[in-house]
Amino acid sequence: MNKKIAIVFDCGATNIRVVAITDEGKIVASKSMPNEIDEDPFLKGGKIWDIDKLWKKFSTAAKYVISRIDIKQIAGVTFTTFGVDGTFIDKKGKLLYPVISWQCSRTEFIVKHIDKYISPRQLYEISGVFPYAFNTIYKMVWFKENKPELFKKAYRFLFIPSLLINKLSDTMQNDATMMGTSMMADLQKRQFSKEIFKSLEIDISLFGNIAEPGEKAGIVNKKGYTDTSIPIGTPVFFAGHDTQFAVFGSSADINEPILSSGTWEILMARSAVIKIKENSPESNLTRELDSQKGICDTGQNWLGSGILEWFFHNFYPGLQGDDLYNKVALDVKKVDISKSGLIINPDFYKENETCPGGSIRGLTIATKREEIYYALIESLSFRLREALESIQKAGNFKAKQIICVGGGSKNKYWNQIRADICQTPVKIIDQKETTVLGASFFVFAGAEDSLSEEDARKKIDYNPQIIYPDKYKKDFWDKRYIIYLKNKNII
Repeated sequence: MNKKIAIVFDCGATNIRVVAITDEGKIVASKSMPNEIDEDPFLKGGKIWDIDKLWKKFSTAAKYVISRIDIKQIAGVTFTTFGVDGTFIDKKGKLLYPVISWQCSRTEFIVKHIDKYISPRQLYEISGVFPYAFNTIYKMVWFKENKPELFKKAYRFLFIPSLLINKLSDTMQNDATMMGTSMMADLQKRQFSKEIFKSLEIDISLFGNIAEPGEKAGIVNKKGYTDTSIPIGTPVFFAGHDTQFAVFGSSADINEPILSSGTWEILMARSAVIKIKENSPESNLTRELDSQKGICDTGQNWLGSGILEWFFHNFYPGLQGDDLYNKVALDVKKVDISKSGLIINPDFYKENETCPGGSIRGLTIATKREEIYYALIESLSFRLREALESIQKAGNFKAKQIICVGGGSKNKYWNQIRADICQTPVKIIDQKETTVLGASFFVFAGAEDSLSEEDARKKIDYNPQIIYPDKYKKDFWDKRYIIYLKNKNII
């Protein structure tokens, strides 16, 4: 009898959760708990993830979930997390240094001086990853320059999903999707780059053999059972970087862009691993290894709903939940978009001191809060169009539609403006938990030899809703887009 439930441990920066999901995409039990960063005990102002504290939360959540399902139906377990973060362990799995968080600023200086090891352009061309300050490579250089003794003591460097797998099964192995976020992989070869490691003078064997999603990592051991109540012997499978599984879980096909709309907006398109036209950091594109071999995910990301949260906090204080969204929806109906005079640069995330941040142009004493809200929605939709055009140019394709998932996909007003500005249909799907769903496909495929992750995905009814652009407004939006682009660099 085929087993029908996958257990997915999903670690986000704000919340962690354990989810039991069926092979038809139905969540039968779920438990969420808040996540937070801690101060590095070895570096004042440094930010880390406390893995032991994180595991205690996961254990509590897992026990809750397991108590509410038929454990005989569990096909397997897997883990997804944010990218890049990890640390050194010894042969017994003991951490030799805390996990540096992607939110830590200690590596910003290293980004500016990475050329002492390797050319930034060469690094980008090999790895495909945009030079974000939080990339694993910059942390490795920080360790090399500040904690060189760790390299002699370490048995492995494990990314967070593998650190968590180790808590459950003793396995010490990394997966391909996390490797793809490190900026140390060879995108074309789907393995760590010997050239990059040689430049850094770091032993490539420190990262071990790389597993693919769906491969069996091991089985739940006695301690894992004690911690989580997941039965001893339950198979544990590799998954990895949450973005890649959200993309696959959304039903996205090759050259079908998917927008993950949350605090950050992430637009990605799956494509064959080939040299792209815009292969330089100036393109603002990042390329990561897909959950499936032979495919990579090309995309851009920018601050999205995080800006709207700032707006709501400052302009609609005291309102939350449905009360907030109902009030905003009523207010924005009053806005005459044909007369909007506000232009917003939505680059509100200030990554470093050289970044000026975002700005609003055209404010007057008569400006109302709903006009600012509309202008924010408009500017974020223009930012989506910028990313879409860049990805289409790089991949030499024309998108037939954009799949939109995440919290931002629930905003009907925003979705229509996205479709109008991009002049591309926006597809909304019933399945909201696409990261967990995508990871579950690899559990079911790993647990059943005759089943592939594609077969598992075909079982899901996505019940799509298509939002079509108003073609009669194309000229209006094209003109507004030109104004946005002209003003973006001067405001």
